[in-house]
Amino acid sequence: MLLADFDASSWFGVGGLVIVVAAIIFMVFAARYFTLWVQCIFTRADINIWQLMMMSIRKVNPSIIVRSKIMAVQAGVTRIYPITTRALEAHYLAGGNVPNVIRALIAAHRAHIDLDWQTAQAIDLAGRDILEAVRTSVYPKVIDCPDPKRSAGTLDAVAGDGIQLKARARVTVRTNIRQLIGGATEETVIARVGQGIVQAIGSTKSYKTVLENPERISQTVLGQGLEAHTSYEIVSIDIADIDIGENIGARLSADQAEADMRVAQAKAEQRRAAARAREQEEVAHIQENRAKVVFAEAQVPLAVAESFRTGKLGLLDYYELKNVQADTRMRMAIAGGGSSAPEIVPEQNGA
Repeated sequence: MLLADFDASSWFGVGGLVIVVAAIIFMVFAARYFTLWVQCIFTRADINIWQLMMMSIRKVNPSIIVRSKIMAVQAGVTRIYPITTRALEAHYLAGGNVPNVIRALIAAHRAHIDLDWQTAQAIDLAGRDILEAVRTSVYPKVIDCPDPKRSAGTLDAVAGDGIQLKARARVTVRTNIRQLIGGATEETVIARVGQGIVQAIGSTKSYKTVLENPERISQTVLGQGLEAHTSYEIVSIDIADIDIGENIGARLSADQAEADMRVAQAKAEQRRAAARAREQEEVAHIQENRAKVVFAEAQVPLAVAESFRTGKLGLLDYYELKNVQADTRMRMAIAGGGSSAPEIVPEQNGA
């Protein structure tokens, strides 16, 4: 059948069918979002039925957007921060927690905390719990130092007199909203406070001073500005517990004394070895001198023989020399000397 064959009644029938189908589709969608639309009308959320339908097409949960917009309008937040429906949808599509951000803005508005929509959604998209941050800003929380979840130990420090002290501290902090983006977390605060306590105890002359006035340690650490570039503002630092540990100074002194003793023993052994070496050198030198004496005594008979040949020494002189030698040996034997003078005997060729 050609289009020219259609009469006016046929066209009206097709048009009516299309209108009926469109009306049915519209009624189905309207029935689905009717409750939300009515809520928007009575709460002045400024969201129409067409916007609710387009949310489903854009894969946005209309219930979340409507509830969030109603919370913002009823709390008066939209009068301060221009929060539009498209802004809520954009934050939802970016993966943000829209109700959490709205609740955080309401809490900040009630507590007179300077927090705007742009900052709140940036913090939420960064992965931080913005509502918890606002709550911590209103109600400060307590952090144990050291963290019992990571370590069951204590902060060990040594005072000036060598006594070890084991301390535990409790740090009261509140959130700094302006530094929440890019600011350091609780781990950094715990590490800085622990370092400050160890440094403060180490600069104290006696452990008794720390035990008597632990608040001085808290005041010293608190005045170091440890919250710089962190997400928190330190309200107070309280020393919860201090125990006395070992006498590190005495142990170090004992170890040093033992080390000094070993060094002294090594030096004494070195000197003893050097003395023994010198003694051996002297013995060798004595043997060398004795050899020289024996050699010199061996030259005496040669000299006597030479004197006989040259006529410088006569026979009577020789016998007189022998008598003197014999008398000398007798005297030395009587005296118990145990040694005698060398006997001068000329060579056979020179006699």
